[in-house]
Amino acid sequence: MKTVVLSDLHIGSRYFMHGPLKSLLDRLPENVDLVFNGDTVDRRRRRLTPIHQESLTLIQQESQKRRVIWIWGNHDWKYKPPDRGKIEFVRNYNIGKRLFLSHGHNFDFIMPFTRPLIVLIRLIHDLRVDLGAERVHVAFAAKRFAGLYRVLRQHITKTAVKFARKNGYETVACGHTHYVEDIIIDGIRYINTGSWTEAPICCLFVNGEKIELIQVEQIISQKRLL
Repeated sequence: MKTVVLSDLHIGSRYFMHGPLKSLLDRLPENVDLVFNGDTVDRRRRRLTPIHQESLTLIQQESQKRRVIWIWGNHDWKYKPPDRGKIEFVRNYNIGKRLFLSHGHNFDFIMPFTRPLIVLIRLIHDLRVDLGAERVHVAFAAKRFAGLYRVLRQHITKTAVKFARKNGYETVACGHTHYVEDIIIDGIRYINTGSWTEAPICCLFVNGEKIELIQVEQIISQKRLL
């Protein structure tokens, strides 16, 4: 069985790239499972614009013709859209011992203690954007604080790898940090699929032979076929 994994779409955010999602779904073969690894929607109670609602509807429609797994993240925790179709909602997901999928917030023991600061930073960032500053997601802006951002990423990576080793998984894949990477730590492969709020947009492709991180643009342009 083949599986494609996406994370951090943040449907409802002004930065969500809805066009590439539709193009990717149009090109997925029928025999491919689809896993959304957390933060599929940006806010559980936010009213969606028509084009963002279309993206949510597309996911529901996909569940009528293929298996669709929705892993909850910190932004969409326990969220279920009004029209769920056949979507399966879970806390995490695994493909045997080859791959463990979790959004990553459950490996993040730093952010809960800094939440008031994060809320303040987000409010200031949104205000700056409204006043004419560069229109980028707050996670992208946060990367300018390279030292702090690196500490957060490495903390989640180490915690995820420790979990994978303890439970016998070969690979662990997360989202949450909005930072694409594919590395080996102490024999455990750690993958982060990034986000759909900034380039590069990536997905994880899994079949019986390999686990591969792919830029979505390669699939859309048909330079890379699944």
